[in-house]
Amino acid sequence: MDDFSCYKVGRQLMPEIDTLLKKRFRILQAIQVAGPLGRRTLADFLQATEREVRNETTLLHEQQLIEIGQKGMICTQLGYEVLEQLKPLYYELSGLSQKEQQLAEKFGIKKVIIIPGSFRNEASRILLGKEASKLLTSLVEEGSKIAVTGGSSVAAITPYLQPVDSLPTVKFIAARGGLGEEMSLQANILVSQFAQACQASYKTLFMPEFLSEQAYVAMKAEPSVQEIIRLYEQVDIVLHGIGTAEEMAKKRGSSDADKALLKEKGAVGEAFGYYFDADGQIVHQIRTICIQPEHVKQSRYVLAIAGGEEKVKAIGAYFKNAAKQTIFITDEEAANGML
Repeated sequence: MDDFSCYKVGRQLMPEIDTLLKKRFRILQAIQVAGPLGRRTLADFLQATEREVRNETTLLHEQQLIEIGQKGMICTQLGYEVLEQLKPLYYELSGLSQKEQQLAEKFGIKKVIIIPGSFRNEASRILLGKEASKLLTSLVEEGSKIAVTGGSSVAAITPYLQPVDSLPTVKFIAARGGLGEEMSLQANILVSQFAQACQASYKTLFMPEFLSEQAYVAMKAEPSVQEIIRLYEQVDIVLHGIGTAEEMAKKRGSSDADKALLKEKGAVGEAFGYYFDADGQIVHQIRTICIQPEHVKQSRYVLAIAGGEEKVKAIGAYFKNAAKQTIFITDEEAANGML
């Protein structure tokens, strides 16, 4: 009898075992990804009561799965090992494995990875960044060229990248120019940070996203721009986020007339400078120099990262025409909305 069969038998004796396991797994996981944590902070992370957290962490401490110090609680080596061993079981019990498969089939893409909880929750954002970093590291090969867009979802990866054998040989490439958003979330900033963390090289594209037709033609002929366009044609991995149409129009500082036009055309989402409606049809395009959908579709891997209930419509629309080789990382809240 395998471990899961034994667990099923145990359910007959302890019907509450599923609830207990899921609760304690989430508490231990939150301490592992965000520790050292105090009980009050942990309670806020998990939207639980301090009393509940106190009872459960006392038990985890007694089992030597966590240590409690002056700075807060941290996961022990045994705790790390238990989390890894229980992860498949937790995903099965919580229905996440089934939801991952359902979404992958629904969108017609390679794979979906769902992070427990909500992207609005700091512990889930940390977990998403770690999972995406781990995935990216597993996919790169010597000399890989990786195109990176900006945004908060992609930026969540930054703290967890570190050098491995193949990473110092890769080149990170800004997938778009400047956007009127926070500097720390710009593609140019992120590729430099990624490269520094991985001891790799990078290529930036310092160019505004809004260009007149005359400026667009002139800039596209520049040798430096021609070089980056050639790099887009050679990209092995594309790492990108997905935005809502309203959010991206605001970040770009679009005029009221442009916002009204997007609303009139039914735009719900945006990626790579293209706005699309609920059917996935492109309804508006920004005149800019950036990676194009044909470059994305010819790359070996596409890593899409987006989460949060507010992005459900945008995500669903984007995946109507997404590259089949996409691996999508999202949170449980968004996954529930999409299903």
